Amino acid sequence: MKLTMAIAMTGMAAALLTAPALAQDVRPNDVKQDRKDIRQDRRDLRGDRRDIRQDRQDIRQDTKDIRGDRRDLSADRRELAADRKAGDKDAVKADLKDIRADRKDLNADVKDRRADAKDLRKDRRDRRQDRRDLRQDRRDLKADQAAK
Repeated sequence: MKLTMAIAMTGMAAALLTAPALAQDVRPNDVKQDRKDIRQDRRDLRGDRRDIRQDRQDIRQDTKDIRGDRRDLSADRRELAADRKAGDKDAVKADLKDIRADRKDLNADVKDRRADAKDLRKDRRDRRQDRRDLRQDRRDLKADQAAK
């Protein structure tokens, strides 16, 4: 009984003495990994900011295009009314063709703007998530450094 107790105590003492050494081996890697994660999250945030800036610029450009297409469409409708009033059938046919083309351009630009707005929302969601990840990685780093 005394022998088994002595062996058990020696085993426990050895485990207690080696446990801090094993923990120290793991912790520097945790800190290193946390720092690596923080750097990557910062890169992701920069990329997300760049994407958001580009999406906003695309939306502005699409809005300008839409405004121009609507102006063209309005002008074509005025020309159509004038040509109908004058009775020029060839000009009416050409005006109708122009109106169809302008409508097609307008619809394509509206579709582009919708897609850009959707991208902008997605990029904002990504940025929000990357901010959360960065905060969590900083907390992990603090916890790992405090555990040293």
